[in-house]
Amino acid sequence: MDYQYFKRDISWLSFNYRVLLEADDDTLPVGERLNFISIYSSNLEEFYKVRVADHKAVATGKIPADGPESVQEAIELVEEINQEVNRQLEERVRIFEQKLLPALRRAHVIFFQSRQEVQAPEHQAFVRTFFREEVLPYLAPVPVGRDKVVSFLRNDRLYLSVQVKPKQREDLEYFVMKLPYSKAPRFVELPRLKNTYYIMYLEDIIKANLDVIFPGYEVESAYCIKISRDADIVIDEGIANAPQLIEQVLEKVKRRKTGVICRFVYDRAMPADYLAFLMDAYHIDRRELVPGDKHLNLEDLRRLPLPSTLKQLPGKPQPMVIAELDSIFRRVEQKDLLLHYPYHSFGHFLQFLHEAATDPFTHEIMLTQYRVADNSAVINTLIAAARNGKRVTVFVELKARFDEEHNLATAQLMEASGIRILYSLPGLKVHAKVALVLRRDPSTRHKMPGYAYISTGNFNEKTATLYADCGLFTANRVLVNDLHTLFRTLRGKEETPVFHRLLVARFNLIPILRQLIYNEMNFAKNTGGGRIILKMNALQDPAMIDLLYEASEAGVQIDLIVRGICCLVPGQEYSRNIRVTRLVDTFLEHARVWYFGGGGKPKLFIGSPDWMKRNLYRRIEAVTPVLDPDLKKELTDMLTIQLADKRKACFVDSHLHNLWKSPHPKQEKNRAQYAFYDYLKEKIHSYLPHSE
Repeated sequence: MDYQYFKRDISWLSFNYRVLLEADDDTLPVGERLNFISIYSSNLEEFYKVRVADHKAVATGKIPADGPESVQEAIELVEEINQEVNRQLEERVRIFEQKLLPALRRAHVIFFQSRQEVQAPEHQAFVRTFFREEVLPYLAPVPVGRDKVVSFLRNDRLYLSVQVKPKQREDLEYFVMKLPYSKAPRFVELPRLKNTYYIMYLEDIIKANLDVIFPGYEVESAYCIKISRDADIVIDEGIANAPQLIEQVLEKVKRRKTGVICRFVYDRAMPADYLAFLMDAYHIDRRELVPGDKHLNLEDLRRLPLPSTLKQLPGKPQPMVIAELDSIFRRVEQKDLLLHYPYHSFGHFLQFLHEAATDPFTHEIMLTQYRVADNSAVINTLIAAARNGKRVTVFVELKARFDEEHNLATAQLMEASGIRILYSLPGLKVHAKVALVLRRDPSTRHKMPGYAYISTGNFNEKTATLYADCGLFTANRVLVNDLHTLFRTLRGKEETPVFHRLLVARFNLIPILRQLIYNEMNFAKNTGGGRIILKMNALQDPAMIDLLYEASEAGVQIDLIVRGICCLVPGQEYSRNIRVTRLVDTFLEHARVWYFGGGGKPKLFIGSPDWMKRNLYRRIEAVTPVLDPDLKKELTDMLTIQLADKRKACFVDSHLHNLWKSPHPKQEKNRAQYAFYDYLKEKIHSYLPHSE
């Protein structure tokens, strides 16, 4: 049968539009709604710099069309993307201009967007003084013209393009100025009047003072512009030597700043002849044009200086500290421990590392690093462990996009402190989120219980407060040994590793997943049962989608909780038993949790991979079965709560529309993230050792 699949990038745009819809939710604090505008804009920025840049490179012949995408397909896809993005940007303008700015005004926060709006003498004087003292010294207008050397537009920087006319002549002249965000804030607070906050964009303050910059000229118009450059870097996968790999990563990251233009964003109010002049001057292809709002880089809205009362979410879940958990080791020896971030405190993982660093019997600590926080407490604790005489090994993935330099810097810091660093594998990314502690009695060399930690999220204390993830602590000997085998594989000590319970991409993950799905098909055919629930960030691999289609045709009831890309098409004859739920709320749903009914004996798994080609075939990913019956029920309850959400969850239909599960979602009280937090709070006592 010829199955259908959504286009990956069009599906992603459907997800990002769902993010934008949060900004339209007037039941949320206005600061939270602005944050969703920021997230939407930031997501779109990266999408253009990576995904769209690749398609445009094929469409324009800059890279050969030797893959699955032809030149014509790339051209058509870029056009389809631009059409959908333009539609969404119109919606973003509507939400921001017609919903959020009035909401801010009602909350006594007023945006001034032009010189004419600044009426109070105090504000007029402030704007003039602030401009002369804090902005003017850092502005450098550069002339633009066909007969002039064209200035280089830096990636992601905002520029103000100005059209002026000499007072004694009729010919027009053009200039560009880079906005000095490193010297002045994007949002400038004006003096408060009568308990009202007043804010201006930096570019609007500059526009209000263009007469100071261009004496002897009449200013005709001024518009913001920016470019996005291709940010995807390709590493020579044949390099196995760490110094050469580091050198190439640094070289490629530098090139990112001067990559080819993949998007030229401009104020959509700019006249056509003005735009044509800039296109000619900067050699912009029409396919690279993306009309924007009057104010670009709306991802900066997350830094908007607002009163805290406008950002506070009513009853927002706060990280819970599990009381009396004085020793993670002793607790995990008694019973597996499953933590849910951000509902549980990430401090418990830090406690686990600290305990390993100070425990006299700890022999070795091993951990994978994909993305870590700045000034990471995780890295600092590992350094302390190394200085305490522990053997510490960290696998650092240098090819984590946009974190290459940061990962290299933290790796060098760790290496200088005595930590053994393993770098990226040729041809692979290591995306597994795992840690291992091995213990030994130094007097007898007798092995003591070891502890494995397998997670769905990065070891990053910052994102652990924003992303919804799961992490399992276990002292199960089989899983501990499997994880040790994985680290031996990363060190090059195992060429054909055997894993007994751990599922590892490129080794046993795909065969086991296929068998689990076939088992549910057999249950459906033989007993009328068959149940699968899959929670993940993205579902794209056609082979796995085909298996789900087959399972649906066999009668298996399948619920997918997929936050982002979902290339499976529901609502077809071959997918009639599949439902796709998308959940977008305060916390980013990042966990990967898989449920297979097992004919009444369910099997549950958590781990790092989505069902994308890159995760299943080109990365090292780790998935653990959850063996403890209580924890299996806990995960099942979580999935049930999320599927029952009618407040923030929607169905994705056969046209990629986000369909609310309720005709009046804002009136619904069933909100999964809040409900699951309450669920965990009710059972907090069950985590304590004395409750066993």
